[in-house]
Amino acid sequence: MSSETHLDNRLQLCAALVRRGARLADIGTDHAYLPVWLCRNGVCPSAIAADVNPEPLRRGRQTVAAAGLEGVIQTRLSDGLAAVGRDEADDVVMAGMGGELIARLLGACSFAHDPDKRFILQPMTRSEQLIKWLCENGFDIEQQDCCVAAGKCYTAMSVRYTGNVRTPDELYGYTGRLNPRENGTHLLFLRGHIDRLRKQAKGDARFGALAARLEAFCDNG
Repeated sequence: MSSETHLDNRLQLCAALVRRGARLADIGTDHAYLPVWLCRNGVCPSAIAADVNPEPLRRGRQTVAAAGLEGVIQTRLSDGLAAVGRDEADDVVMAGMGGELIARLLGACSFAHDPDKRFILQPMTRSEQLIKWLCENGFDIEQQDCCVAAGKCYTAMSVRYTGNVRTPDELYGYTGRLNPRENGTHLLFLRGHIDRLRKQAKGDARFGALAARLEAFCDNG
């Protein structure tokens, strides 16, 4: 991977939420493209590329070596953040996994309640369950955006712990901080939720009512 190589839109969406100057932990790093790109482009001074499986970590180690960044990026076998210390990372990326898994890993993180940390979360599925969990566990979404990559629409969000525990309206789990009336990609992402809810409504009418509420939100705010 060269310094001129671009991340795909999904990883670029995550990269855009990382704070300049933040030490990074990339959880579920796979090829380690994200930490290499962020360090090569001067966004992060250092990074930990972590994965729970040895084979993806081997691929990540090869990417780091090819970029000549062994002194900047550590590769580490870790179940979530279990092998990452509080003082080793300022921003944590958890991307490319299901929303329920992200919630579990965040819940197990020993420093998740540090308000100075930022967690950049990119759920591949069940984003509504992740957002509900965040609200119920005292995390606020500071930024959220969407993109299209390889024909699919994804969302990513930057969150931090504030201690603001609340039970969100069911609709908020789907909408988060997205603004479909001003951003067409946000609308596309929410349309995906509406389509899935309508399919679920064939077995449970409650989902049909929720789909109608979400459609009204997209149309009228």
